[in-house]
Amino acid sequence: MLKKIPVSEVRVGMFLQELSGSWLDHPFWKNKFVIEDENDLKRLRESKVKEVWIDVAKGDDVAAAVPAPPPANEPPLEPSEPSPVPVTRAPFPPPRKLSVGQAAERAHFIRHQAKQQMTELYQQVRLGKAITTGHLGDLVEDISVSVMDNPGVFISLSRLKNKDDYTYMHSVTVCALMVSLGRQLGLDDEQLRDAGMAGLLHDMGKALIPIEILNKPGALTNDEFAVVKEHPRKGWELLMSGSGASDVAKDVCLHHHERFDGKGYPEKVAADKQSVFVRMSSVCDVYDAITSNRPYKAGWDPAESIRRMAVWSNEGHFDPRVFQAFVKSIGIYPTGSLIKLQSGRLAVVVEQHPTSALTPLVKAFFSTKSNLHIPPEIIDLSKSTERIVSRELPEDWKIKNLDEIWTEVARPA
Repeated sequence: MLKKIPVSEVRVGMFLQELSGSWLDHPFWKNKFVIEDENDLKRLRESKVKEVWIDVAKGDDVAAAVPAPPPANEPPLEPSEPSPVPVTRAPFPPPRKLSVGQAAERAHFIRHQAKQQMTELYQQVRLGKAITTGHLGDLVEDISVSVMDNPGVFISLSRLKNKDDYTYMHSVTVCALMVSLGRQLGLDDEQLRDAGMAGLLHDMGKALIPIEILNKPGALTNDEFAVVKEHPRKGWELLMSGSGASDVAKDVCLHHHERFDGKGYPEKVAADKQSVFVRMSSVCDVYDAITSNRPYKAGWDPAESIRRMAVWSNEGHFDPRVFQAFVKSIGIYPTGSLIKLQSGRLAVVVEQHPTSALTPLVKAFFSTKSNLHIPPEIIDLSKSTERIVSRELPEDWKIKNLDEIWTEVARPA
Protein backbone atom coordinates (compact mmCIF):
# COMPACT_ATOMS: atom_id res chain seq x y z
CA MET A 1 0.00 0.00 0.00
CA LEU A 2 1.23 3.49 -0.84
CA LYS A 3 1.24 6.42 1.58
CA LYS A 4 2.18 10.03 0.95
CA ILE A 5 4.21 11.49 3.82
CA PRO A 6 6.35 14.58 4.44
CA VAL A 7 10.13 14.13 4.21
CA SER A 8 10.37 14.82 7.95
CA GLU A 9 8.64 11.46 8.61
CA VAL A 10 10.93 9.38 6.38
CA ARG A 11 13.02 6.83 8.28
CA VAL A 12 15.77 4.34 7.42
CA GLY A 13 14.17 1.14 6.10
CA MET A 14 11.32 2.81 4.18
CA PHE A 15 10.83 2.05 0.48
CA LEU A 16 10.46 5.27 -1.52
CA GLN A 17 8.07 4.69 -4.42
CA GLU A 18 8.02 8.27 -5.72
CA LEU A 19 9.66 11.57 -4.80
CA SER A 20 7.29 14.45 -5.42
CA GLY A 21 8.61 17.18 -7.67
CA SER A 22 11.34 17.20 -10.32
CA TRP A 23 13.97 14.46 -10.32
CA LEU A 24 16.46 17.32 -10.69
CA ASP A 25 15.49 18.41 -7.16
CA HIS A 26 16.99 15.35 -5.49
CA PRO A 27 20.47 13.73 -5.53
CA PHE A 28 19.37 10.18 -6.39
CA TRP A 29 19.43 8.44 -9.78
CA LYS A 30 16.20 6.57 -9.08
CA ASN A 31 12.86 7.50 -7.61
CA LYS A 32 12.27 3.99 -6.21
CA PHE A 33 14.67 2.63 -3.59
CA VAL A 34 15.06 1.75 0.08
CA ILE A 35 16.51 4.33 2.47
CA GLU A 36 19.39 2.16 3.69
CA ASP A 37 21.35 4.45 6.01
CA GLU A 38 21.46 7.82 7.71
CA ASN A 39 23.54 9.25 4.85
CA ASP A 40 20.69 8.60 2.35
CA LEU A 41 18.26 10.15 4.81
CA LYS A 42 20.44 13.24 5.25
CA ARG A 43 20.76 13.73 1.48
CA LEU A 44 16.99 13.45 1.08
CA ARG A 45 16.24 15.97 3.83
CA GLU A 46 18.77 18.44 2.41
CA SER A 47 17.17 18.26 -1.04
CA LYS A 48 14.26 20.35 -2.32
CA VAL A 49 11.83 17.41 -2.07
CA LYS A 50 9.08 18.07 0.47
CA GLU A 51 6.92 14.94 0.18
CA VAL A 52 7.37 11.32 -0.88
CA TRP A 53 5.22 8.25 -1.53
CA ILE A 54 6.29 5.16 0.42
CA ASP A 55 5.27 1.55 -0.27
CA VAL A 56 4.72 -0.13 3.08
CA ALA A 57 4.53 -3.55 1.38
CA LYS A 58 8.21 -3.20 0.42
CA GLY A 59 9.59 -1.34 3.44
CA ASP A 60 8.86 0.08 6.86
CA ASP A 61 5.65 1.94 7.63
CA VAL A 62 5.23 5.19 9.50
CA ALA A 63 5.28 4.44 13.24
CA ALA A 64 1.75 4.17 14.57
CA ALA A 65 0.79 6.79 17.13
CA VAL A 66 0.49 5.45 20.69
CA PRO A 67 -3.14 5.86 21.80
CA ALA A 68 -3.81 7.75 25.02
CA PRO A 69 -4.96 5.49 27.90
CA PRO A 70 -8.68 5.59 28.68
CA PRO A 71 -9.82 7.50 31.79
CA ALA A 72 -9.48 5.41 34.94
CA ASN A 73 -13.24 5.32 35.58
CA GLU A 74 -14.14 4.15 32.07
CA PRO A 75 -13.62 0.65 30.66
CA PRO A 76 -11.42 0.39 27.60
CA LEU A 77 -13.22 0.18 24.29
CA GLU A 78 -13.61 -3.25 22.79
CA PRO A 79 -11.23 -3.81 19.87
CA SER A 80 -12.87 -3.60 16.47
CA GLU A 81 -11.89 -4.76 13.00
CA PRO A 82 -9.75 -2.20 11.19
CA SER A 83 -11.45 -0.38 8.38
CA PRO A 84 -10.29 -1.64 5.00
CA VAL A 85 -7.91 0.80 3.32
CA PRO A 86 -8.12 0.87 -0.49
CA VAL A 87 -4.88 0.21 -2.33
CA THR A 88 -3.91 3.35 -4.22
CA ARG A 89 -1.08 4.19 -6.58
CA ALA A 90 0.60 7.52 -6.78
CA PRO A 91 -0.66 9.61 -9.71
CA PHE A 92 1.88 10.37 -12.40
CA PRO A 93 3.77 13.57 -11.54
CA PRO A 94 3.20 16.58 -13.79
CA PRO A 95 5.60 16.83 -16.76
CA ARG A 96 8.97 18.37 -15.85
CA LYS A 97 10.48 21.23 -17.83
CA LEU A 98 13.70 19.53 -18.92
CA SER A 99 16.12 20.49 -21.65
CA VAL A 100 16.69 18.01 -24.47
CA GLY A 101 19.99 17.03 -22.87
CA GLN A 102 18.44 16.48 -19.44
CA ALA A 103 15.58 14.43 -20.89
CA ALA A 104 18.08 12.37 -22.89
CA GLU A 105 20.23 11.71 -19.84
CA ARG A 106 17.24 10.33 -17.98
CA ALA A 107 16.06 8.38 -21.05
CA HIS A 108 19.50 6.78 -21.55
CA PHE A 109 19.53 5.57 -17.95
CA ILE A 110 16.01 4.11 -18.12
CA ARG A 111 16.71 2.42 -21.47
CA HIS A 112 19.80 0.77 -19.99
CA GLN A 113 17.75 -0.59 -17.09
CA ALA A 114 14.97 -1.68 -19.47
CA LYS A 115 17.36 -3.59 -21.72
CA GLN A 116 18.71 -5.54 -18.75
CA GLN A 117 15.26 -6.44 -17.44
CA MET A 118 13.81 -7.43 -20.82
CA THR A 119 16.89 -9.49 -21.71
CA GLU A 120 16.56 -11.40 -18.43
CA LEU A 121 12.83 -11.91 -18.98
CA TYR A 122 13.33 -13.37 -22.48
CA GLN A 123 16.15 -15.60 -21.23
CA GLN A 124 13.92 -16.99 -18.47
CA VAL A 125 11.24 -17.87 -21.02
CA ARG A 126 13.79 -19.56 -23.28
CA LEU A 127 14.94 -21.62 -20.31
CA GLY A 128 11.36 -22.83 -19.82
CA LYS A 129 10.66 -20.86 -16.65
CA ALA A 130 7.17 -19.51 -15.88
CA ILE A 131 6.83 -15.84 -16.66
CA THR A 132 6.19 -13.36 -13.84
CA THR A 133 5.54 -9.71 -14.64
CA GLY A 134 4.78 -7.98 -11.34
CA HIS A 135 8.33 -6.63 -11.04
CA LEU A 136 7.97 -4.79 -14.36
CA GLY A 137 5.55 -2.23 -12.90
CA ASP A 138 8.39 0.04 -11.77
CA LEU A 139 9.93 -0.08 -15.26
CA VAL A 140 6.62 0.89 -16.88
CA GLU A 141 6.34 3.73 -14.36
CA ASP A 142 9.82 5.06 -15.20
CA ILE A 143 9.23 4.84 -18.96
CA SER A 144 5.86 6.58 -18.59
CA VAL A 145 7.30 9.49 -16.60
CA SER A 146 10.14 9.91 -19.11
CA VAL A 147 7.62 9.95 -21.98
CA MET A 148 5.52 12.57 -20.23
CA ASP A 149 8.59 14.75 -19.70
CA ASN A 150 9.62 14.61 -23.37
CA PRO A 151 8.02 11.92 -25.57
CA GLY A 152 10.05 12.80 -28.66
CA VAL A 153 13.40 12.25 -26.95
CA PHE A 154 12.62 8.92 -25.29
CA ILE A 155 10.81 7.44 -28.30
CA SER A 156 13.41 8.57 -30.82
CA LEU A 157 16.34 7.38 -28.71
CA SER A 158 14.58 4.03 -28.29
CA ARG A 159 14.30 3.76 -32.07
CA LEU A 160 18.11 3.74 -32.30
CA LYS A 161 18.61 0.08 -31.46
CA ASN A 162 21.04 -2.30 -33.11
CA LYS A 163 19.95 -5.47 -34.86
CA ASP A 164 20.88 -7.72 -31.95
CA ASP A 165 18.90 -5.58 -29.47
CA TYR A 166 15.76 -5.32 -31.60
CA THR A 167 13.74 -8.13 -29.99
CA TYR A 168 14.28 -6.74 -26.47
CA MET A 169 14.17 -3.01 -27.14
CA HIS A 170 11.25 -3.12 -29.56
CA SER A 171 8.97 -3.89 -26.62
CA VAL A 172 10.43 -0.98 -24.63
CA THR A 173 9.73 1.43 -27.50
CA VAL A 174 6.20 0.10 -28.00
CA CYS A 175 5.61 0.60 -24.27
CA ALA A 176 6.63 4.25 -24.63
CA LEU A 177 4.57 4.73 -27.80
CA MET A 178 1.50 3.24 -26.11
CA VAL A 179 1.80 5.65 -23.19
CA SER A 180 2.28 8.63 -25.50
CA LEU A 181 -0.68 7.61 -27.67
CA GLY A 182 -2.81 6.87 -24.62
CA ARG A 183 -2.24 10.39 -23.31
CA GLN A 184 -3.36 11.78 -26.66
CA LEU A 185 -6.51 9.66 -26.47
CA GLY A 186 -7.28 10.89 -22.95
CA LEU A 187 -6.70 7.66 -21.00
CA ASP A 188 -6.43 8.01 -17.22
CA ASP A 189 -3.31 7.05 -15.24
CA GLU A 190 -4.34 3.45 -14.57
CA GLN A 191 -5.25 2.93 -18.22
CA LEU A 192 -1.88 4.40 -19.23
CA ARG A 193 -0.14 1.93 -16.92
CA ASP A 194 -2.14 -0.91 -18.51
CA ALA A 195 -1.27 0.34 -21.98
CA GLY A 196 2.42 0.63 -21.14
CA MET A 197 2.59 -2.85 -19.61
CA ALA A 198 0.75 -4.29 -22.61
CA GLY A 199 3.32 -2.70 -24.91
CA LEU A 200 6.16 -4.13 -22.84
CA LEU A 201 4.71 -7.68 -22.99
CA HIS A 202 3.10 -7.71 -26.43
CA ASP A 203 5.89 -9.65 -28.17
CA MET A 204 6.74 -12.20 -25.47
CA GLY A 205 5.93 -15.00 -27.89
CA LYS A 206 9.06 -14.05 -29.87
CA ALA A 207 11.06 -15.66 -27.04
CA LEU A 208 9.82 -19.03 -28.29
CA ILE A 209 10.64 -18.42 -31.96
CA PRO A 210 14.00 -19.89 -33.09
CA ILE A 211 16.74 -17.23 -33.08
CA GLU A 212 17.89 -18.22 -36.58
CA ILE A 213 14.46 -17.27 -37.92
CA LEU A 214 14.11 -14.05 -35.88
CA ASN A 215 17.56 -12.82 -36.94
CA LYS A 216 17.58 -14.15 -40.49
CA PRO A 217 19.19 -11.48 -42.72
CA GLY A 218 17.20 -12.40 -45.82
CA ALA A 219 13.54 -12.87 -46.69
CA LEU A 220 11.66 -15.54 -44.77
CA THR A 221 10.29 -18.59 -46.54
CA ASN A 222 6.56 -19.27 -46.32
CA ASP A 223 7.21 -21.94 -43.69
CA GLU A 224 9.43 -19.61 -41.65
CA PHE A 225 6.84 -16.83 -41.80
CA ALA A 226 4.19 -19.29 -40.62
CA VAL A 227 6.38 -19.99 -37.56
CA VAL A 228 6.76 -16.24 -36.85
CA LYS A 229 3.00 -15.78 -37.09
CA GLU A 230 2.60 -18.15 -34.16
CA HIS A 231 4.19 -15.68 -31.73
CA PRO A 232 0.98 -13.83 -30.68
CA ARG A 233 -0.68 -17.05 -29.50
CA LYS A 234 2.53 -18.38 -27.96
CA GLY A 235 2.93 -15.11 -26.04
CA TRP A 236 -0.69 -15.21 -24.86
CA GLU A 237 -0.21 -18.77 -23.63
CA LEU A 238 2.90 -17.67 -21.71
CA LEU A 239 0.99 -14.87 -19.99
CA MET A 240 -1.98 -17.12 -19.26
CA SER A 241 0.23 -19.74 -17.60
CA GLY A 242 2.36 -17.20 -15.73
CA SER A 243 1.42 -14.61 -13.12
CA GLY A 244 0.90 -10.88 -12.92
CA ALA A 245 -0.25 -10.04 -16.45
CA SER A 246 -3.47 -8.06 -16.74
CA ASP A 247 -6.34 -8.86 -19.08
CA VAL A 248 -5.29 -5.85 -21.17
CA ALA A 249 -1.75 -7.24 -21.59
CA LYS A 250 -3.08 -10.67 -22.57
CA ASP A 251 -5.52 -9.15 -25.06
CA VAL A 252 -2.81 -7.04 -26.71
CA CYS A 253 -0.32 -9.91 -26.76
CA LEU A 254 -2.78 -12.13 -28.66
CA HIS A 255 -4.24 -9.49 -30.99
CA HIS A 256 -1.57 -6.84 -31.79
CA HIS A 257 -1.33 -8.12 -35.38
CA GLU A 258 -5.05 -7.81 -36.03
CA ARG A 259 -6.11 -5.22 -38.63
CA PHE A 260 -8.96 -2.75 -38.39
CA ASP A 261 -10.55 -4.29 -41.49
CA GLY A 262 -10.55 -7.76 -39.88
CA LYS A 263 -7.85 -9.23 -42.15
CA GLY A 264 -5.12 -9.58 -39.54
CA TYR A 265 -3.93 -12.60 -37.57
CA PRO A 266 -4.21 -14.88 -35.66
CA GLU A 267 -8.02 -14.62 -35.34
CA LYS A 268 -9.14 -12.06 -37.96
CA VAL A 269 -10.97 -10.11 -35.25
CA ALA A 270 -13.51 -7.60 -36.59
CA ALA A 271 -13.02 -3.91 -35.74
CA ASP A 272 -16.00 -3.74 -33.37
CA LYS A 273 -14.55 -6.63 -31.35
CA GLN A 274 -11.11 -5.04 -30.91
CA SER A 275 -10.37 -3.15 -27.70
CA VAL A 276 -8.90 0.33 -27.93
CA PHE A 277 -5.66 -1.10 -26.51
CA VAL A 278 -5.42 -3.60 -29.39
CA ARG A 279 -6.07 -0.87 -31.95
CA MET A 280 -3.38 1.26 -30.29
CA SER A 281 -0.87 -1.59 -30.26
CA SER A 282 -1.25 -2.35 -33.95
CA VAL A 283 -0.19 1.22 -34.79
CA CYS A 284 2.64 1.43 -32.25
CA ASP A 285 4.05 -1.99 -33.16
CA VAL A 286 4.21 -1.20 -36.87
CA TYR A 287 5.75 2.26 -36.39
CA ASP A 288 8.66 0.97 -34.35
CA ALA A 289 9.14 -2.04 -36.63
CA ILE A 290 9.51 0.03 -39.80
CA THR A 291 11.64 2.81 -38.27
CA SER A 292 14.14 0.40 -36.64
CA ASN A 293 17.14 -1.30 -38.18
CA ARG A 294 16.36 -5.00 -38.61
CA PRO A 295 18.56 -7.95 -39.60
CA TYR A 296 17.05 -7.87 -43.09
CA LYS A 297 16.60 -4.11 -43.72
CA ALA A 298 17.49 -0.62 -42.55
CA GLY A 299 14.81 1.41 -40.79
CA TRP A 300 12.87 4.07 -42.65
CA ASP A 301 12.98 7.75 -41.82
CA PRO A 302 10.29 8.63 -39.19
CA ALA A 303 8.46 11.10 -41.42
CA GLU A 304 8.51 8.69 -44.38
CA SER A 305 7.18 5.97 -42.09
CA ILE A 306 4.25 8.16 -41.07
CA ARG A 307 3.51 8.86 -44.75
CA ARG A 308 3.44 5.16 -45.60
CA MET A 309 1.36 4.31 -42.56
CA ALA A 310 -1.19 6.93 -43.63
CA VAL A 311 -1.58 5.02 -46.89
CA TRP A 312 -1.95 1.73 -45.00
CA SER A 313 -4.51 3.32 -42.68
CA ASN A 314 -6.61 4.28 -45.71
CA GLU A 315 -6.35 0.66 -46.85
CA GLY A 316 -7.84 -0.65 -43.62
CA HIS A 317 -4.81 -1.58 -41.50
CA PHE A 318 -5.48 0.85 -38.63
CA ASP A 319 -8.34 2.54 -36.83
CA PRO A 320 -8.30 6.00 -38.50
CA ARG A 321 -9.12 7.81 -35.24
CA VAL A 322 -6.32 6.04 -33.36
CA PHE A 323 -3.85 6.63 -36.19
CA GLN A 324 -4.67 10.36 -36.29
CA ALA A 325 -4.11 10.56 -32.53
CA PHE A 326 -0.81 8.71 -32.97
CA VAL A 327 0.41 11.27 -35.51
CA LYS A 328 -0.51 14.06 -33.09
CA SER A 329 1.35 12.30 -30.29
CA ILE A 330 4.69 12.04 -32.12
CA GLY A 331 4.38 14.99 -34.51
CA ILE A 332 3.91 15.46 -38.24
CA TYR A 333 7.70 15.63 -38.40
CA PRO A 334 8.81 13.20 -35.66
CA THR A 335 12.03 13.81 -33.78
CA GLY A 336 14.91 12.62 -35.97
CA SER A 337 13.20 13.53 -39.26
CA LEU A 338 15.12 15.27 -42.07
CA ILE A 339 13.42 18.39 -43.41
CA LYS A 340 14.24 21.23 -45.82
CA LEU A 341 13.82 24.84 -44.69
CA GLN A 342 12.72 27.85 -46.71
CA SER A 343 16.33 29.06 -46.82
CA GLY A 344 17.44 25.90 -48.63
CA ARG A 345 19.13 24.40 -45.57
CA LEU A 346 18.55 20.84 -44.46
CA ALA A 347 17.79 20.31 -40.78
CA VAL A 348 16.95 17.45 -38.45
CA VAL A 349 14.07 17.71 -35.98
CA VAL A 350 15.40 17.80 -32.41
CA GLU A 351 12.31 18.46 -30.27
CA GLN A 352 8.58 18.91 -30.77
CA HIS A 353 6.82 22.18 -29.99
CA PRO A 354 4.23 21.60 -27.22
CA THR A 355 1.34 23.10 -29.21
CA SER A 356 2.39 23.54 -32.86
CA ALA A 357 3.27 20.48 -34.96
CA LEU A 358 4.67 22.72 -37.73
CA THR A 359 7.25 24.59 -35.65
CA PRO A 360 9.57 22.11 -33.91
CA LEU A 361 13.09 22.79 -32.65
CA VAL A 362 15.49 21.82 -35.46
CA LYS A 363 19.22 21.61 -36.13
CA ALA A 364 20.29 22.99 -39.53
CA PHE A 365 23.53 21.45 -40.82
CA PHE A 366 23.57 21.26 -44.64
CA SER A 367 23.20 23.70 -47.55
CA THR A 368 21.31 22.34 -50.55
CA LYS A 369 22.54 25.31 -52.61
CA SER A 370 26.22 24.50 -52.17
CA ASN A 371 25.65 20.78 -51.46
CA LEU A 372 27.96 21.07 -48.46
CA HIS A 373 27.78 20.64 -44.71
CA ILE A 374 27.62 23.95 -42.83
CA PRO A 375 28.23 24.88 -39.17
CA PRO A 376 25.24 23.44 -37.26
CA GLU A 377 22.63 25.85 -35.91
CA ILE A 378 19.76 25.17 -33.51
CA ILE A 379 16.60 26.96 -34.66
CA ASP A 380 13.33 27.30 -32.77
CA LEU A 381 10.89 27.54 -35.68
CA SER A 382 8.19 28.97 -33.41
CA LYS A 383 10.41 32.07 -33.00
CA SER A 384 11.93 32.20 -36.48
CA THR A 385 10.92 33.36 -39.95
CA GLU A 386 12.21 30.01 -41.25
CA ARG A 387 9.59 27.50 -42.33
CA ILE A 388 9.58 23.83 -43.27
CA VAL A 389 8.96 23.43 -47.00
CA SER A 390 9.40 19.66 -47.42
CA ARG A 391 10.24 16.34 -45.88
CA GLU A 392 13.47 14.87 -47.27
CA LEU A 393 14.99 11.40 -47.48
CA PRO A 394 18.56 11.13 -46.14
CA GLU A 395 19.62 8.83 -48.98
CA ASP A 396 18.65 11.45 -51.58
CA TRP A 397 21.33 13.73 -50.10
CA LYS A 398 23.78 10.92 -49.28
CA ILE A 399 23.49 11.68 -45.56
CA LYS A 400 24.39 8.52 -43.66
CA ASN A 401 24.80 9.87 -40.13
CA LEU A 402 21.49 11.63 -39.51
CA ASP A 403 20.87 9.86 -36.20
CA GLU A 404 24.29 10.93 -34.92
CA ILE A 405 23.61 14.53 -35.95
CA TRP A 406 20.41 14.89 -33.93
CA THR A 407 21.57 12.80 -30.97
CA GLU A 408 24.58 15.08 -30.51
CA VAL A 409 22.10 17.57 -29.09
CA ALA A 410 20.52 14.95 -26.87
CA ARG A 411 23.71 13.22 -25.75
CA PRO A 412 24.41 13.43 -22.01
CA ALA A 413 27.46 15.46 -21.04
